[in-house]
Amino acid sequence: MNSDRQAHRPAPGAPGTRVERHDSVGSTNTIAFAKARDGDQGDVWVTANEQTAGRGRRGRHWESGRGNLFASYLLVDPAPSPRIGELPLVAALTLAEAIDRAAGTHNLALLKWPNDLISGGAKLSGILLEAEALANGRFAVVLGFGVNCVSHPQSALYPCTDLAALGYRVLPEVLFGHLQDALNRRLLAWRAVNGFEDLRRAWLARAAHLGQSITVRVGDDVVSGTFLDLDARGHLVLCLETGERKTVFAGDVFLPDLQPHGSSGAFPSSGAT
Repeated sequence: MNSDRQAHRPAPGAPGTRVERHDSVGSTNTIAFAKARDGDQGDVWVTANEQTAGRGRRGRHWESGRGNLFASYLLVDPAPSPRIGELPLVAALTLAEAIDRAAGTHNLALLKWPNDLISGGAKLSGILLEAEALANGRFAVVLGFGVNCVSHPQSALYPCTDLAALGYRVLPEVLFGHLQDALNRRLLAWRAVNGFEDLRRAWLARAAHLGQSITVRVGDDVVSGTFLDLDARGHLVLCLETGERKTVFAGDVFLPDLQPHGSSGAFPSSGAT
């Protein structure tokens, strides 16, 4: 691996946060976890100009060419365990806000539960959150961000796009600066008493198809209903055709205008990317 690592540097605007920059790595998430296992206390970014083994959900390969943003943030013991499940929504909202600031836009990206960003009916980014119990009894969480700035995967399960294709020239280093600021601000607010409620409302303001019919695959089951709300922990709340409310704790959401390649409404066996 040719990482060409640069030394840790303080992150501007985020006291106590450090940045470790690389040229080419396998995966920034992998490096962040290695740091946690070696005793790093967290609050450190790992960035790269290129990933050679980038991955998405369920271990799927994610194309990670130069000119795009690849960054992972390591948190150690970020919150009591019942609240860890809120972090995917924190990450998604943070990234959407950072993209708006970097591109000079308003709500360029909508949010597909829990942490996909879509624009023009196509995926604009990938967010991969992973967690691991450490040998010292602590708990590491890595928030991995990948944004298509100048190119996008051509062979992904879903249609993808990039900022340049949408008409916005955004350098990855500029976007990363906004991402650092936005995440620092959002994590501070999230950790406050009742901090998730404000974030939940902000997430819903960007939600794709709020109040419309969506389909969710939960394991081998498929559930369709109207997207009503997020509950107090960020779980999806649907209204079924029977009028019954159903809370979905985990699953793959399928939107009418974001269908898998080659699909006529059928669901791919491998799930969403």
